[in-house]
Amino acid sequence: MCAFLDRAGATLWLVRASAWRGPTGRTDMGYADDLFDLTDRVVLVTGGSRGLGREMAFAAAECGADVVIASRDIDSCVVTAEEIAASTGRDAFPYQVHVGRWEQLDGLVDSTYERFGKVDVLINNAGMSPLYDSLSSVTEKLFDAVVNLNLKGPFRLSSLIGERMVADGGGSIINVSSTGSLRPDPYMLPYAAAKAGLNALTEGLAKAYGPTVRVNTLMAGPFLTDVSKAWDVGGDSFSHLAVRRPGQPSEIVGAALFLASDASSFTTGSILRADGGIP
Repeated sequence: MCAFLDRAGATLWLVRASAWRGPTGRTDMGYADDLFDLTDRVVLVTGGSRGLGREMAFAAAECGADVVIASRDIDSCVVTAEEIAASTGRDAFPYQVHVGRWEQLDGLVDSTYERFGKVDVLINNAGMSPLYDSLSSVTEKLFDAVVNLNLKGPFRLSSLIGERMVADGGGSIINVSSTGSLRPDPYMLPYAAAKAGLNALTEGLAKAYGPTVRVNTLMAGPFLTDVSKAWDVGGDSFSHLAVRRPGQPSEIVGAALFLASDASSFTTGSILRADGGIP
């Protein structure tokens, strides 16, 4: 059984074999466990020390994977890795890297393969959407930083690991995008443009590394992570969503495990939206 807690301790999420009916209507123990099993696989999560990345890293480990926690803040990476190891018994490897800096990504890949010998799942989750006063106030430095982290880095990392996945017989790449890429607002336009590029990257990479490597976009809507502290969450802020509320970080996990595991073996080049029903 894969079991994982909302990191605030509020919600217990379970993938229970006994609650899952197979294609013949059976409820045999083990069906769901096998479907979402990640035992002894290696999952690399960028931006894995906080927010959605942290939730996905925990969930992967709780389903049997060893994980790489990669982000700029090594102290946060170490803390998260230690918590994962203590909670799940899996190997959790903290690694400091700035995904927006092309020249640092070879080191991340080499260190991961030196430690584990493979990568089965790459989750390109690191990203940023800095605030600015107006579109004309956006500097070239800020624009380039947003594109580098949200698009160039995932391209380079996917290229380096994707080729090795092909040589090793397969794998899964998950690009974490945003509904802003489909509904761009002026206050996040550089970010939205970069994430739209990431959506296109998904389809191209799926064609490049198929049939053995699957590449999909996990498109996230509004989630209550540390980034959301700057939001106005009162009144009718989320009335346009079908569920009328923002997501809890743990609510990204089901979609992530689907794309990471063999449950999505016939899914590639696709966009899976976890957005609460944005119109």
